[in-house]
Amino acid sequence: MTPIERLSATIKELSIKAKKMDAINAQAKIHRLIENSNLFSGSLFVTQSDRFSPYIDEIEQKLPKLARLLSEKKEDLSLLLLEQTQHQIIAISNALHSNSTLHQAAKLSVDAHNKIKSKKAQLQNKYRNVAEKVLLNSHELYQKLNEHHEFERRLMDMVTARESERQKSNAKNSAKLSAEVLALHQRLGRCRKAISIIDRDIELAEKRN
Repeated sequence: MTPIERLSATIKELSIKAKKMDAINAQAKIHRLIENSNLFSGSLFVTQSDRFSPYIDEIEQKLPKLARLLSEKKEDLSLLLLEQTQHQIIAISNALHSNSTLHQAAKLSVDAHNKIKSKKAQLQNKYRNVAEKVLLNSHELYQKLNEHHEFERRLMDMVTARESERQKSNAKNSAKLSAEVLALHQRLGRCRKAISIIDRDIELAEKRN
């Protein structure tokens, strides 16, 4: 099975779960509290929705481009797009896993609301705070991860450009450009180390959820 085929299979399985969860949420009155609120930050998805399926659609639309990059053997670009897609898949999986937790918290708020009507506004605010707290850490981490991947991509482009310029330059400029390339590689190393740390933090956050 090719990488694209494996990715397609994963997305298909995730799509089934997303549609089921969307249907469940659509029937849950408590879901109205988070209606019209985006499930993910703009740095992770272009899509804006309180349903899961539209985010799956965004990922699926990337597959033809990824397949083209792989067929053209553009390894750096295909690897970057593949990593971004994997982060999106992980984010959706994590949010699907947290969905029941969010709605259980909402149900507790509604039960308390039915018993103490005078505290209606206070309980709704409490639910929102619980829901935001569950998702906030993960969203911030994924946003931070996406920013570091973008920084990594720019550094790789800079390395390629400097290296190309160095090969065409005279000996004096070549030495200067070699030093710049070395410095860029050092920055790239620090960036990738930070990405590894963020990946570890995300894994720990998902385990807590």
